[in-house]
Amino acid sequence: MKRDFGKVAVLLGGKSGEREVSLKSGSAVLAALKRQGVDAHAFDPAEHPLHDLETFDVAMISLHGRFGEDGAMQGALELLGIPYTGSGVMASAIGMDKWRTKMIWSAAGITTPAFELVSDDSDFAAVEKKLGLPLFVKPANEGSSIGISKVKAAGELKAAYELAAKSDPIVIAEQYIGGGEYTVGILGAEALPIVRIVPKNEFYDYEAKYLRDDTEYLCPSGLSREIEAQIQQEALQAFRAVGCSGWGRVDFLMDASGRHYFLELNTSPGMTDHSLVPMAAKAAGIDFDALVLRILELAHVG
Repeated sequence: MKRDFGKVAVLLGGKSGEREVSLKSGSAVLAALKRQGVDAHAFDPAEHPLHDLETFDVAMISLHGRFGEDGAMQGALELLGIPYTGSGVMASAIGMDKWRTKMIWSAAGITTPAFELVSDDSDFAAVEKKLGLPLFVKPANEGSSIGISKVKAAGELKAAYELAAKSDPIVIAEQYIGGGEYTVGILGAEALPIVRIVPKNEFYDYEAKYLRDDTEYLCPSGLSREIEAQIQQEALQAFRAVGCSGWGRVDFLMDASGRHYFLELNTSPGMTDHSLVPMAAKAAGIDFDALVLRILELAHVG
């Protein structure tokens, strides 16, 4: 017998640079809940005051980026006494911050690509030399690959830093690992089948994620059963090291020798027709509607 969730707010849209993606995710989630008889309603925090949420029993967070994925909305929902999906305040805030996530992982012995914090007064040539070329430059607190650049030639790091700094004051330069891009979806205590991502452009950027139809997603991933199981277990450890719960995604890279490096966390992954967690869930025998309902069942109570 299906559980009665009461009145459910599907939080979508919001104020971040990922608003359009969130609207797509939220619309798909809302439709799935309605198909299953859940009393679900769209709620865009950019258009309605948060106190309007007081009439709801639970919140399904389909927001991406700032003010939705970074602990801010989670804190507001806890103050309102409304259970919500995904990780809690602290884990959401840390998971959104690539720099602090990587520091926690490094301290916990979880392998992640080498990185350096860069700022206006950095010795850019020294950072290029230390990390090697090519390298990536990223705003620490953005998602969907917004503000990311690949630095391929000496002397280009400063310009890449300035681009990233338009999105966030905290910017990291990161070692390039070129043996393949992968992701592990997390659902409760379970790691879903690994997906390999094969973009047709230079790297898995915003265009490859949301606009192009030629990005390949391989599930099965092509990894051996033993290696996949090992990485799934380590992904769960990486997820929990930051304090994450409910559901999410852990991205990793492979080098040419087959060594893996955990890259970043996503505590509110996309739920669009291009999204990775629904793809992995399908490979595990969980269709989209069942996945959405399972995420709702895992709602966090502060």
